[in-house]
Amino acid sequence: MFDIMEGQILTMLILILAALGILSTVGGIFVLIRKTFSSEITQIAEATAKLGEKGISDDLSGLVGNASNLIDSLNQLSKTASGIGIFLIIMGSLFFVGVAVLIFQA
Repeated sequence: MFDIMEGQILTMLILILAALGILSTVGGIFVLIRKTFSSEITQIAEATAKLGEKGISDDLSGLVGNASNLIDSLNQLSKTASGIGIFLIIMGSLFFVGVAVLIFQA
């Protein structure tokens, strides 16, 4: 039915792993860059800081506590996005290591 040689299968596997490595690495870099330049997060952080300052000046402890919780949540969001980007870059690197192993094995 299909007349595929062992070398052709190895070549296809190498090309697929290389493509996955490129996609994963580029995706990780994109996630890290997008997280850094996210204007929505900076706008929310600025508004929350102003809200916290207003709560302190007006002596509203509940408002300050909620603003503090929101800032903590934004920090966690930032850490999560960074972790995902770094994970994707590491996975891309591992795919490239797999490609190198397969190339030198052949």
